[in-house]
Amino acid sequence: MEKSSRRNNKNSFVRKIGNLVGVSNVTWVVVAFIIVFMAFIYEALLVPKISLDGESVIFLNYKQKYVEDGFRASFLGNDITSSVKVSGKVDSYKLGTYIIDYFVKHGLFSKKVIRKVIVEDQSAPNIKLASVGDIYVCPGKEYKEEEFQAFDNYDGDITDKVSVERTKNSIVYRVTDSFGNKKEVRRNIFYKDKEKPNLVLEGSEVAYSFVGEEYRDNGYSALDNCDGDITKKVKITGNVNKEKAGEYILTYSVSDNNDNVAKVERKVIVSERGRNGTIYLTFDDGPKEGTTNVILDILKEEGIKATFFVTNGGPDYLIKRIYDEGHTVALHTASHNYATVYSSVDAYFNDLLSVQDRVKRVTGYESKIIRFPGGSSNTISRKYQEGIMSILTTDVLKRGFRYYDWNLSSGDAERGNHSAEEIKNNVISRLSKDRVNMVLMHDIKVHTRDSLKDIIHYGKENGYTFEAITMDTEMIMQRVNN
Repeated sequence: MEKSSRRNNKNSFVRKIGNLVGVSNVTWVVVAFIIVFMAFIYEALLVPKISLDGESVIFLNYKQKYVEDGFRASFLGNDITSSVKVSGKVDSYKLGTYIIDYFVKHGLFSKKVIRKVIVEDQSAPNIKLASVGDIYVCPGKEYKEEEFQAFDNYDGDITDKVSVERTKNSIVYRVTDSFGNKKEVRRNIFYKDKEKPNLVLEGSEVAYSFVGEEYRDNGYSALDNCDGDITKKVKITGNVNKEKAGEYILTYSVSDNNDNVAKVERKVIVSERGRNGTIYLTFDDGPKEGTTNVILDILKEEGIKATFFVTNGGPDYLIKRIYDEGHTVALHTASHNYATVYSSVDAYFNDLLSVQDRVKRVTGYESKIIRFPGGSSNTISRKYQEGIMSILTTDVLKRGFRYYDWNLSSGDAERGNHSAEEIKNNVISRLSKDRVNMVLMHDIKVHTRDSLKDIIHYGKENGYTFEAITMDTEMIMQRVNN
């Protein structure tokens, strides 16, 4: 009974469909149903599938590069993505709508889908002001409008479209491009001077003087944005003791009418003026076994003190011996690699502090007497960092070091074969009693070692005196060329 009832209901349903579509013979309805069903089967099973990664409609900003999000294709469960052909091009430098076609064919069946890319101007214009942040105006003075410009990524220069709304305490700049993108910049106006004066020292931040001589300052100037020239208000604290060698700090300070204060410092180095006829024997690049130790023997025998600008090479015991025998252990370079040392200011000081640490570890003494690799006048440093010597010659002094060049070279490190006789003649022929003689030598050279005793004998026999460099010794400085 139940099956008969369901069959009657089904037939009744089919008859109703036939009546609704105006078909007298219900068989046609069944045929139509079968056709639709087969179409569904065709679409579901026989036609390849393409699915897009990302959105089917993409909004791209003007000049923004289009990047394909990707796609996948399959047929009856098999991946056929590699068979998909993609056509269409997006020119993001031209506004408009672009169609990307994805087409795949497998046997007799094919499928096509599209992605729509809409290029439009989405970026707000940019307002460029002469200065940024809040505006500070000197008390009692009027604010003068600063220059401004407005640029849009599509419209270009739209400065003429900028509107400026001004009140006593604020100013607002507004601009809208041709696509309705808006930009607003708001600034507050304060009638207050918060800028400190510009205090400038004449000459270098490091000055030199000599024991027994009055220190003469190179001068200074002070200009204030609101008060103008206030040089007369500058105060100097600190003093230079002309009777004692050492370092002295002078502090220059100035305050404007709104209590903004500027300060700068100058270091004054007071040295003992070198006595004419003094010979400073200085040795670079050591220590080295076989030469430095023999040089120390000679100096000890002759009762002469010298200065050794050491590196990180050679044995520690020779550095300790230099120190223990009363000579000056000075700093040259850890690596003596110009490409490393002069690649930057930080690189130079890293190298210098490395050799300083070695000396302190070996002797317990923190040396601050230095000689630049190649001297302060070297030009090879220009190959690695333009202007670095101009910076370093000031910075080392600020950090408490003293640097010493030379005014007499033995020529022992120049190219070519040299004899002890040649080195001796190079030195004694250039000695002068009308000046201090800062002699450049290298304790790693055999011909230097073998010439030393004759040089010392000549100096003694001709009334010269020998000294080692100390922190109070007058600096011999060459002209900086980089």
